[in-house]
Amino acid sequence: MKLGVNMGYWGAGNDAENLDVAKEADRLGYTVCWAAEAYGSDAATVLTWIAAHTQRMDVGAAVFQIPARTPAMTAMTAATLDTLSGGRFRLGLGVSGPQVSEGWHGVPFAAPLGRTREYVAIVRKALSRERLTFEGKHYRLPLPGGPGKPVKLTVHPVREHIPVYLAAIGPKNLELTGEIADGWLPVFFSPEHAGEHLEHIRAGRAKAGKADLEGFDIAPTVPTVIGDDVQLCADLVRWYAALYIGGMGSKEQNFYNQLACRMGYEKEADEVQEKYLAKDYAGAAAAVPFEFIDRTSLIGPKERIAERMAAYKEAGVTTLSVAAAFGDLETRYGIIRTAVEAAELAGIG
Repeated sequence: MKLGVNMGYWGAGNDAENLDVAKEADRLGYTVCWAAEAYGSDAATVLTWIAAHTQRMDVGAAVFQIPARTPAMTAMTAATLDTLSGGRFRLGLGVSGPQVSEGWHGVPFAAPLGRTREYVAIVRKALSRERLTFEGKHYRLPLPGGPGKPVKLTVHPVREHIPVYLAAIGPKNLELTGEIADGWLPVFFSPEHAGEHLEHIRAGRAKAGKADLEGFDIAPTVPTVIGDDVQLCADLVRWYAALYIGGMGSKEQNFYNQLACRMGYEKEADEVQEKYLAKDYAGAAAAVPFEFIDRTSLIGPKERIAERMAAYKEAGVTTLSVAAAFGDLETRYGIIRTAVEAAELAGIG
């Protein structure tokens, strides 16, 4: 199991500090640095900035939003980033949610599985530098009856195969991820609940004729807070957990809330969502169970974190990405440095 770092979103006035953390992670030997996007900073620009200031670690989109770009544009961006970084780019994709897809990008959210399957197929075909044609239910290239003609990508990526990851939550999406992707970007990953998720991944791998999980990267992002008082560490994660469980999506379509319910926290998830949607953010944060935070985060002193890292490895994680977004610059330096020490303590590397 290798270590990664997830920088989350940029543009909140801490960009210089984020870059410093990324550079320190590169120096420490982290294998990949991820960046996210929602409806603020875009991940492609951020990853270009990080790649220009680092030398060894990969840069990864976690994720590019599928409704934000045509598949051909995503292939162009992936090829460009891979070229400029010297072969260090990883392409993570996700459908986002109905509110962002339809409210921000103006793209219908319907049929996310079918659109994802076709999108990945087109991206891969474009990156192979074939002349681009595609006949699908959701995408047709070139458009019929018009002046469009098949063209091929003019950029030569450094690698023949740029790894594709999917951010999947539901069972059917997990199976699709196993079938068509090179890796999975889970959120709120718990070693105690990993078995069911990985069975869906395995089912998808089997459909594609692939042997179990060999060569497949399971790369969760895990909130990480270092400190002697585990409860205080958990409190710093509560706001993040409440935002996703309570506020990411509508009451009817919140995939993170549904995930918490499948993990056995249905009553608590309902309470978090009810309070968050009523704008009682403090109450929503307080309602997140400590056990949920503890199982999906790395919190506490170094020795405790080392034990949890071992559990993540045992559960099948191959790239564990710490989210060092809690605290000032020195605190975040401490997080990524301590994570390396904890991994060494656990015999992970």
